[in-house]
Amino acid sequence: MENILIADLSAPSHASAIVHLLNEYAQDEMGGGAELSDFVKNNLVDELRQRPSAHVVLAFVDDEPAGLAVCFEGFSTFACKPLLNVHDIVVVAQFRGRGLSKKLLAKAEEIAIGLGCCKLTLEVLEGNAVAQAAYKACGFAGYELDPKMGKAMFWQKKL
Repeated sequence: MENILIADLSAPSHASAIVHLLNEYAQDEMGGGAELSDFVKNNLVDELRQRPSAHVVLAFVDDEPAGLAVCFEGFSTFACKPLLNVHDIVVVAQFRGRGLSKKLLAKAEEIAIGLGCCKLTLEVLEGNAVAQAAYKACGFAGYELDPKMGKAMFWQKKL
């Protein structure tokens, strides 16, 4: 039985599921290939709990943690409305192919609509064709204002 739900960050079972699932993602080549640090494992849920803009969706299959979407509210200046960014999304390898990513994204969309958001955003690696196909099937597309200027690029500067 599958269960897709909004995480209760104060529930120990949800907290341990979040850390377990994010650690699984971190160890996957699409998540960088390295286990989360002890600091992250020990502090992540407390830090998320302190952020009212954080929204976490969990997927369980037969009560086993199977998938996760961590989302944060942002703001679109051009629309003058909030947006919801899917910062992390993972489905554990043994549960892939069941459509869980689409169900996680559908729940994130439900949250976004409830918040009055103008859009959902996410980032995906160029080499992750499987995830790109799932996102396209859910209505996501590359961001561009004017096709002659090209699609937006996601950059970072580590501090």
